[in-house]
Amino acid sequence: MPDSLTQAIRNVPDFPSPGIQFKDITPILSNPALFQQAVDSMVDIARSYDADKIVGLDARGFLFGPPVALALGIGFVPVRKAGKLPASTISESYSLEYGDATLEIHQDALQPNERVLIVDDLLATGGTASASIKLIERLGARHVASVFLIELSLLNGRAHLDSAPVHSITQFT
Repeated sequence: MPDSLTQAIRNVPDFPSPGIQFKDITPILSNPALFQQAVDSMVDIARSYDADKIVGLDARGFLFGPPVALALGIGFVPVRKAGKLPASTISESYSLEYGDATLEIHQDALQPNERVLIVDDLLATGGTASASIKLIERLGARHVASVFLIELSLLNGRAHLDSAPVHSITQFT
């Protein structure tokens, strides 16, 4: 199943900066069968974790997180780039492969001890996911697993995450 997804992911060299090999998922999103396959693959993994909420990471985690949450009958919580959420937030700064950034989550988005599963399109260096895990934990919730459509395994991002399981539908070395 992941072979068709892997083949559909387009490589865009030198985007957003020289030396970065961007993995473009728009061919998957524009094909309903592939998009469904990607979501179904994530749901199959996520189902076993009995999560209370899905946290999706800005921005492409917003494309996969909501359909996974709906399929599981649970809520979706966005983690956004700084300044994008309207109510009171907490923030976490981090480094990623081509710069620094800050993420935010609403202060009331998660309740203590809620089981949270992260959904995103890409695991690269692990900076975005690691910062999101810190936000989840600062709100008293528990990160139970992460599911990514793509993992760039040579960057070893999973080594920078907590001990919760990490799953990826496709991997590139």
